[in-house]
Amino acid sequence: MPIDANQAAGVLSFLRSHDTYVIVGHREPDGDCISSQLVLASYLRRHGKTAVLLSSGPFTRVEIARYREEFLERAPNLGPDPAVVVLDCSSLSRIGPAGDTLPPGLPLAFIDHHAAGEASGEARCIDPGAPAVAYLVQLLIEESGDRPTAEEARLLLFGLCTDTGFFRHLDERSAPVLAAASRLVAAGASPKAAFDMMNGGKPFESRTLMGLLLSRAERRYDGKLIVTWMGLPDMERFGLVGRDSDMLYQLLMTVEGMEVAVVVRQEKPGECTVGFRSRETVDVASVAAAFGGGGHRLAAGLHIRGEMEEVRDRIIAAFSPILGQGAV
Repeated sequence: MPIDANQAAGVLSFLRSHDTYVIVGHREPDGDCISSQLVLASYLRRHGKTAVLLSSGPFTRVEIARYREEFLERAPNLGPDPAVVVLDCSSLSRIGPAGDTLPPGLPLAFIDHHAAGEASGEARCIDPGAPAVAYLVQLLIEESGDRPTAEEARLLLFGLCTDTGFFRHLDERSAPVLAAASRLVAAGASPKAAFDMMNGGKPFESRTLMGLLLSRAERRYDGKLIVTWMGLPDMERFGLVGRDSDMLYQLLMTVEGMEVAVVVRQEKPGECTVGFRSRETVDVASVAAAFGGGGHRLAAGLHIRGEMEEVRDRIIAAFSPILGQGAV
């Protein structure tokens, strides 16, 4: 999975052409998004640039909470010749409220590994085949003739492990990705530390909530679809900090005969988020896109207006043309 040479050249030229950069990612960031922002800002600062980190948050995921103080929620007064780099999404609409604070008309570059979006801007490195945006940031740094520092390598490995499920989602075509991970380890990153960052320090409530979500999971379409949900009473009891989506999906994906796992969460009255995971054959990004979301073929999500029961039923119905009419 080598980086596209023309795209890389365009982005690296963009990163040399301005003095001040705002590094922004998507709302509800994960480890891949946050680590990539931190590393790109570090790289730019090492090369004499001013870099501002911007995020709409929230930083409720345990693994990224430690980095909250390094990010601004609103764009400050920017220095000379400012530009914006958008990471881990290809659409300005996914940045959230922080994006609304950016001055209009700033030069834009996008670095992303999602298929959905409408990235334009002056430069872009968009590769849906890349396993993580951290992987693309690493290749861009190396393409520039530089190498990640030990701290940058640590963060990049954490981001790569986040989006690959600690390499569970990689297949026989992934030798270049594993070679890139090896270079990060050689630079000072620790796989053990990355695993601990991803999975350690979870609150006890997250395990209680996981048991609840597993107990209410339902199979539809002859067991090909498994859906579970979190309503407002659950949100009031557990809050956002109780989530452990990756572990929940891992368990659901081990069920015999299943093809897709769906988790619907009522965030607040009239608003829900929906997460999708596919074992192999179903393109869940296309289903998410039909509701205004996006992501990867095997992992996608969306934010949608509606109450949990209504949203759940609409999502289940959307899989009828794909998985058939049967139900368990």
